[in-house]
Amino acid sequence: MPDHTHAFDYVVVGGGTAGSVIASRLTENPDVTVAVIEGGPSDVGREDVLTLRRWMGLLGGELDYDYPTVEQPRGNSHIRHSRARVLGGCSSHNTLIAFKPLPSDWDEWEAAGAKGWGSVQMEAYFARLLNNIVPVDEKDRNAIARDFVDAAQKALGVPRIEGFNKKPFTEGVGFFDLAYHPEDNKRSSASVAYLHPVMDERANLHLFLETWAHRLDLDGTRVRGVHVRTKDGEELLVRARNEVLLCAGAIDSPRLLLHSGIGPGADLERLGIPVAHDLPGVGENLLDHPESVIVWETHGPIPDNSAMDSDAGLFVRRDPEHPGPDLMFHFYQIPFTDNPERLGYARPPHGVSMTPNIPKPKSRGRLYLKSADPAEKPALDFRYFTDEDDYDARTLVDGIRIAREIAKTEPLAGWLKREVCPGPHVTGDEELSEYARRAAHTVYHPAGTCKMGAPDDELAVVDPELKIRGLEGIRIADASVFPTMTAVNPMIAVLMVGEKAAELIGGGAR
Repeated sequence: MPDHTHAFDYVVVGGGTAGSVIASRLTENPDVTVAVIEGGPSDVGREDVLTLRRWMGLLGGELDYDYPTVEQPRGNSHIRHSRARVLGGCSSHNTLIAFKPLPSDWDEWEAAGAKGWGSVQMEAYFARLLNNIVPVDEKDRNAIARDFVDAAQKALGVPRIEGFNKKPFTEGVGFFDLAYHPEDNKRSSASVAYLHPVMDERANLHLFLETWAHRLDLDGTRVRGVHVRTKDGEELLVRARNEVLLCAGAIDSPRLLLHSGIGPGADLERLGIPVAHDLPGVGENLLDHPESVIVWETHGPIPDNSAMDSDAGLFVRRDPEHPGPDLMFHFYQIPFTDNPERLGYARPPHGVSMTPNIPKPKSRGRLYLKSADPAEKPALDFRYFTDEDDYDARTLVDGIRIAREIAKTEPLAGWLKREVCPGPHVTGDEELSEYARRAAHTVYHPAGTCKMGAPDDELAVVDPELKIRGLEGIRIADASVFPTMTAVNPMIAVLMVGEKAAELIGGGAR
């Protein structure tokens, strides 16, 4: 049965963090038509999505693609990677912690071959963001989180930071900046900031919701459009007169390429997928921010006020030669015991957690297909804690030790009844490493699987204009293009990628 065909100037695959930005910016020109293919429903009127503090209820639910991890010999094989199936993508699903990437993050990209993406050039895009980025409001600053900030400053001698985006930092403790509206705890996600104000008034913006993109349409080396399936099962071909803009994220962008025959040729042939374009880097360079967790029981209930239950954090630079922070902590005003419970620990009735994570992890993984069937989820092998000198695991051991120093420092110490996990009896490096790795989690930051790079980098998938090497009519703009991981939570980086992509497209050749 032939596809029913629709044609637009641009087709954006993925109405998530970057896709929302690009669709909004391109349709500012009333003469440009844009289709957005989004696998999930709209977030408009969805209080479960729009209310920031309800984020944990979205994990593993109907709006989560919920990708499993393959066996991790040195880590936790039970990690589920949440990816949002809703307009706004992961900015409709996450905690909206909003860090402008550090200058050293962008400069590292440029050194890795992303010419034109250095810190000086990228600075301008932060100012363009439409999201309401503000520090955690005073009314949302929980008393125990305030005392964590005081105790960390006292225990470690790091500066207190009020507004992490005001200037670059190498270490510090404080309340985060969030993309939210404090007056009603509503998200200022990519969809809320970029699409909600215009989606009903721009006739040139077309949203295909609950529509699954399963294969690109190629004519030789030119991408002409994308084959999609609506929620009613109807097969459509959505054609792009100018370009297809792939914004499906670090898992689904490479997944769509692979199912379209674009990727490592030998792997595709083994699955019986015809090779349209042999591109070895697709799915390689899988990055993440792994974290572990230390949990304390508190003497009683914690005050209820909060923006999203993880409102403050800490950055440490252990190595003075490191260009930015090399250890980060989120402070949770809840006992975060999902993974420790699997190891036999019990969730306390009241508690708090610190989650040390690795800003610049050395381990690299890969994403690959297990089947030619697009309905089967891809394999995610993060290869956690497999770096040669064991830097990643040692970073988490240092994190647990530092967290214990903070926990015994007033005013935080007075709240804490006992350390639940790993427990005060776990003190040796090897024991702490074993616990940290087995209880490890993710900060939900997969990236890097279609990395940007120089012409001589055989694993680079896109060039610095975000065009896929060897193909015409397609660019990628999402976290998959990251050459390396940002030291900070990457949402703002993805929004800035979207802003820069819109500029490149607007000024690019047709």
